[in-house]
Amino acid sequence: MAAPPTAARLGLLILVLLLLGFFPAVSLAQMPGFLSIDCGGAANYTDSLGLQWTSDAGLIDSGTPFSIPQSSSSSSPQSSSAQYSTLRYFPADGNKYCYTLKVTTRTRYLLRASFLYADFLLNSSSSDESVFPEFDLYLGATRWSTIVIYDDTRILTRESIVLAASDSLSVCLSNATTGQPFISALELRPLNGSLYRTADESTSFLALAARINFGAPSAAPVRFPDDPYDRIWESDLVRRANYLVDAAPGTTNVSTANPIAVATNERPPEKVMQTAVVGSLGELTYRINLNGFPGNGWAFSYFAEIEEFVAPETRKFKLYIPGLPEVSKPTVDVAENAPGKYRLYQPGFFNVSLPFVLSFAFRKTNDSDRGPILNAFEIYKYVPIDPGSPDAPIMHALASSFAGGHVQGGDPCLPSPWSWVQCTASQPQPRVVSIDLSGKNLTGSIPPELAALPCLAQIRLDNNMLTGPIPDLSAASNLSIIHLENNQLTGRVPSYLSTLPKLTELYLQNNKLSGDIPGALISRGIILNYSGNMHLQAGKQEKRHLIIILSALLGVSLLFAVSICCCVLTRKNIKKNSPEDNLTKPLPAQKLQKSSAPSCEISTETAHPFRLCDLEEATKNFANRIGSGGFGIVYYGKLPDGREIAVKVPTNDSYQGKKQFTNEVSLLSRIHHRNLVAFLGYCHEDGKNILVYEFMMNGTLKEHLHVIKFF
Repeated sequence: MAAPPTAARLGLLILVLLLLGFFPAVSLAQMPGFLSIDCGGAANYTDSLGLQWTSDAGLIDSGTPFSIPQSSSSSSPQSSSAQYSTLRYFPADGNKYCYTLKVTTRTRYLLRASFLYADFLLNSSSSDESVFPEFDLYLGATRWSTIVIYDDTRILTRESIVLAASDSLSVCLSNATTGQPFISALELRPLNGSLYRTADESTSFLALAARINFGAPSAAPVRFPDDPYDRIWESDLVRRANYLVDAAPGTTNVSTANPIAVATNERPPEKVMQTAVVGSLGELTYRINLNGFPGNGWAFSYFAEIEEFVAPETRKFKLYIPGLPEVSKPTVDVAENAPGKYRLYQPGFFNVSLPFVLSFAFRKTNDSDRGPILNAFEIYKYVPIDPGSPDAPIMHALASSFAGGHVQGGDPCLPSPWSWVQCTASQPQPRVVSIDLSGKNLTGSIPPELAALPCLAQIRLDNNMLTGPIPDLSAASNLSIIHLENNQLTGRVPSYLSTLPKLTELYLQNNKLSGDIPGALISRGIILNYSGNMHLQAGKQEKRHLIIILSALLGVSLLFAVSICCCVLTRKNIKKNSPEDNLTKPLPAQKLQKSSAPSCEISTETAHPFRLCDLEEATKNFANRIGSGGFGIVYYGKLPDGREIAVKVPTNDSYQGKKQFTNEVSLLSRIHHRNLVAFLGYCHEDGKNILVYEFMMNGTLKEHLHVIKFF
């Protein structure tokens, strides 16, 4: 049976009311991936805008939280928000303090850091209460901005558009010039894939200089939920030094309640595009200081025709920037370029050079009926990304392998190194040279990532609870000092340690290592301590090598001793067999061994056989004749050992044959007298019978017997 018409209408009305009740809640739901961090906050909460805020207590283990007293006053409309009631401050030292945020690689993000000093200066323990803080804000290794607090009641914000190159982004505070670094809030917003895409986003990020909502009805900014990406569009009614000054006379506000088509380009929120300023006298002019400039920037204006006028009235104008005629654009006709009314038109420059003090004007053309209109604009500066240390990915993997406060965020070397790291100083891209995690209660195994640090010179992992074997670190060829003592390491001592060319110190004591110490490591002469390892010792092979070395040394010593003995005995024999003794005492008969030389065909008792070639060389081929007789000719010669000889070469008819020559050689070998020339040897070769005597240089016997005297 059908329900009565009245009941049906009542049920439908209730359903509509329920749906309408749900829509506001849906509109307040933040987009997936939003991260809002209340720095110094103690609890998580959802604010009046529907943004979910998280305490930073679990995100950073340094710094001190501080709650701002309720009585503090601020000139900002946002200062009443809960995230500005707390802050976290850090020591003014040489270290950096970082928040590391998890992101999705190759996703574009809006990143915002906020600072409200309020009464922290008066409530802190600073000795100089007249000094406001000044410090640097870093995005990874890149200096993002210098934070200078000059008004403790104003919220200072820094925004950037960055393409995530890895799975994390680090925001760091460092280099305090005065006061103490602090931060109030940190926000991360993922953007639509088409928003703020630039050709240089892999090498530069965009740092916001100005984002202004013109014609705003109040000083309150426009942000989430009106802007689903939670960009903060600052009202042009906010006044401060050198900010939107020199406005032209006749500048008026216009607005509309009609919907605006904004789903193109950078998608500015509809609420921003429903207001504008108009130059009723034909001109809009402003002067504004651009934070971070001069430099190259991304600059776009947002136009929508929201003012009613009757056709054929037109609105045409051009942009003028003093000193920059090249940026003047063709004539802007919003209704035509959009096309149509209540539609977004977004002209601008993807890369333009702008000064710090920007003066600009929109002026109507001569054929325009209406003055220029401006709804909003955004200007960003390109900030070149400092790649930092090439060791950063390895160091992050290394730090994450240890529990505790060793993951300090940011680049391991820039702007200052992590507390347990030392880096090279004078390189554009610094490298890690030392890691010191001594006594940090580390557990687990030694990370093999250490081997991927090519400039690493020192490792200090002693006094922890590390287990497992010593990993392969052979690729870290610059290692010179290794401290692994007082852990629970097991396994053998790797042989590659002996091949590290710069290794000078190795400490392995008090572990559970076993096996043999490589002999090449012992022979290196480095500082080596491996005591306290019960099953670790110098290997048997090394002992055998030691025995071989000692045996070789002993053998050389014995050989040297024998050589000395031989020399002594030889010298004694030389003295005993001096020429004077040889003349007075006949030599004992000795049987000479037969030589393999051709001259040794005759067997003698004591005569030395000479080769013919040796005698020819000694006498220079029998060139120096010193005597002759019936027996033959005598030649002078000199042996290679320096002895002088007289070589007697008989004539062909001096000897009857071999037997007679043999008898004579045998006889001469036995005869020794002080008044006889010493017989040294013979040569019987090629049919020649040659006798060799000692050379006497004092003349012949005849000359001594028949001395001629002259009176």
